[in-house]
Amino acid sequence: MSNSTPVNGHVIIPSSASAVHPAPDVFNASSVAEIKSTLSHLHQQEASVTARLDALVASQKDFSRELGRLDLLRANLGSQTSTTRSLSHGMLSSAAETADRISSAVRRLDLEQSRVKATLEVVEQVSELKACVLGVAGSMGAPQDWETAASYLNRASKIPSDVIHGSFAAEMVPTAEVPDPPNVTLDSAAESLCGLFLREFDKAVKEANGAKITRFFKLFPLIGRSEVGLDVYGRYVCQGVASRARGNLNAGTTAQAKDGFFYANALTKLFEHIAQIIDGHGGLVERHYGPRKMNRVIERLQLEADVQGGIILDTWSDERHVDRRLTDIKSYAFTFLVQSFLPAQRSATPRSNSPATRDSASGTAEDDGVDMKEIDGLLNEMAVMLGRWSLYCRFLADTCNAPGDDNQTTRPRFLQESALMKKINDRLVAPFNAMTTFFFRRSVEKAFQLDEQPSGLTLNPQNPLKADPPHITSAVDDIMYIVNKVLQQSLATSQIAVVTNVVPTLSRVLGSDFIGMTQRKMRDECYPRASVQGGQPPEHMVISFLVLINNLDVAVDYVRRIVQNNTETKKTASPDGEIEDTDPLRSLFPIPAEAALTAQTLQTFSSSFESKVTDLLSDGIQVVFNNVVKQRLRPILADAFRDIEYQPGDDSDPTSAAYSEYDHPEEDADDDATTRAELVRPRFAASWTELLLPLCRILTTSAFDRLLTVTVAYLARLLEKRLWSYHGRINALGATRLERDVSGVVSAAVDIGGTYGAPGRYRHREAFARCTQMALVMGMDEDEWEDAVRGGETAEVVDKLSREERTRIRAMVRRYGEQ
Repeated sequence: MSNSTPVNGHVIIPSSASAVHPAPDVFNASSVAEIKSTLSHLHQQEASVTARLDALVASQKDFSRELGRLDLLRANLGSQTSTTRSLSHGMLSSAAETADRISSAVRRLDLEQSRVKATLEVVEQVSELKACVLGVAGSMGAPQDWETAASYLNRASKIPSDVIHGSFAAEMVPTAEVPDPPNVTLDSAAESLCGLFLREFDKAVKEANGAKITRFFKLFPLIGRSEVGLDVYGRYVCQGVASRARGNLNAGTTAQAKDGFFYANALTKLFEHIAQIIDGHGGLVERHYGPRKMNRVIERLQLEADVQGGIILDTWSDERHVDRRLTDIKSYAFTFLVQSFLPAQRSATPRSNSPATRDSASGTAEDDGVDMKEIDGLLNEMAVMLGRWSLYCRFLADTCNAPGDDNQTTRPRFLQESALMKKINDRLVAPFNAMTTFFFRRSVEKAFQLDEQPSGLTLNPQNPLKADPPHITSAVDDIMYIVNKVLQQSLATSQIAVVTNVVPTLSRVLGSDFIGMTQRKMRDECYPRASVQGGQPPEHMVISFLVLINNLDVAVDYVRRIVQNNTETKKTASPDGEIEDTDPLRSLFPIPAEAALTAQTLQTFSSSFESKVTDLLSDGIQVVFNNVVKQRLRPILADAFRDIEYQPGDDSDPTSAAYSEYDHPEEDADDDATTRAELVRPRFAASWTELLLPLCRILTTSAFDRLLTVTVAYLARLLEKRLWSYHGRINALGATRLERDVSGVVSAAVDIGGTYGAPGRYRHREAFARCTQMALVMGMDEDEWEDAVRGGETAEVVDKLSREERTRIRAMVRRYGEQ
């Protein structure tokens, strides 16, 4: 059979099963079963084809009915199409033609109307122009009404230029009285009035007639000469600025000029006068000349400020001998600091650190011609000048920049490129940076020259300390006072160039001189070294070394608080009583980038200093531990466990009897028995306190906490070694007693910190974690031990010990029945 069979013109596609597995051919069958199978398949195929044919025949009636409906609709649509076509060609065509004619007529009418309106507008403008020309000519004649003439010119300026210069106006406007073309007449009138107004303005200035000055100043924009008016007005106000500045500078005598803040006040008055002019006259200029027109006057004022400010700075520099002072500080040798860092072998008699040498160094410093009071006065005066200059720049930035501008706080270009800006950098910023560096380093040197040790310190806990904590030398307070003073003085200038120069200088000098000098003293002058092997260092050496450690620790805290005080947001009360946050840096540095850079510079200074001090502080703590504490820890621990046995059972052993009372206190209400039983902790606590209390009284809280951390860590290692040494010398009852003794040692060790102020006493317990867990494993009952072996919850309690260590510790205890 073929793959498809045509039935009534349709092709019957065989089923998918037939397509996949072709039916066997009856002619090739080799058995009766194959013939039956083939016949069965043919019957199934026949039934399928028959069913499909029946379905097609059944649906033919529906197809015929739908086709009939379509024929009917096509007939109706044809009739409608004929009707529509007849309407379009008949009735609507004439209407469309009529509408097109009407539309064309309307467009022509609109065009004619627009032309008429344009013509009328030109006629009106020419009429207005003629009225203005005649009005200007009439007003400038006999009446000499300058305001009216200026107003006519202002009205004429609003007429389009093509109308003024057009042929129609040239023909209609001229008259017998005014025969010239209108543009010539207007230009001549404006030029004539401009010259007249200039003469009258200058005359009013000479007469100091403020009313006339304002009168003619307002007329310049009306005649189209705004630039001329702004220039002449700028020249006028600059004359006042120059006169006031010269008067302020000449007001003081020579004696007055040499003292106080005379030149700083003169510069301040110059800036205040300019600011008053801008603030008081800005409204008048903006009202008559337009918005932002005051900027032209401000630029002219800045030129005058360049001249007058330059004169003040030059005079100040000459009177104060600034150049000579800069030469003096550059040649200053810092003899005391240099000699202090020289090796002792290279020092001649008397020694470099002897009082005689210090006195000579001090005298040499004073004889070098550098007066610290004079330098301090110059720095204060320069700081005031720079601060006033910053306020002045901020005022000009707020005035000249448009409100809402992203760069509103940016200084205007004319200010950045001004001669006064360059002179400020040369005469103030550069000397301020140089003198600040010298002033700070010389102050550090002077502080060490006059350094005094705290009095009344002793390592004997029975004697009270006469001085109040923190126990530091006088140099720390002196130096940190200067750090705060110099830092606040530099920030008050609001000059980013000053901050980025001075703050790194503070960090450098503190690192090289303060930390360096402290390190040298710790190494060469008061290193706590015992005079004999196995002995203790001299008391005065230990105390001096501890005081130097305090110096470092307190200095870090000082610097941290100084920086936080100048960077953290503060709560302030507004005029209406509301509490609001104030950013001190943002108020000093309104430009966000500069405020961010200043904050970063200060934080870098604090972190850098703290990092350098921490290294030396850690080394100093390690020296105290090695030379004062370490060698006494082993005897203390040995004495605490002296004659203590942890395998009780022999009644003849007195310690066993005592522990028996300790293990069963309920059998005896006598407290003395319990006190006698607890031997390890009292012994250890007494020796531990005797060792650390003298150091704790002198060291600062955080410094002692550092020492306690190192000491506790070493003590924990010693205690762990002692616990390991009890292998085979401890039974179950003794393990319980050992756990109590270990806990007592740990509590006593950390209580020294909690009792005398060291923070976080429980933090130090972590150092004894292995020891306490070892004692815990020894005293576990069998169920707990099995849970720990299986890795249950008990195993988490002894997580500091490995599985092998737990097994080894468990084996240290002799159980009942074991030999």
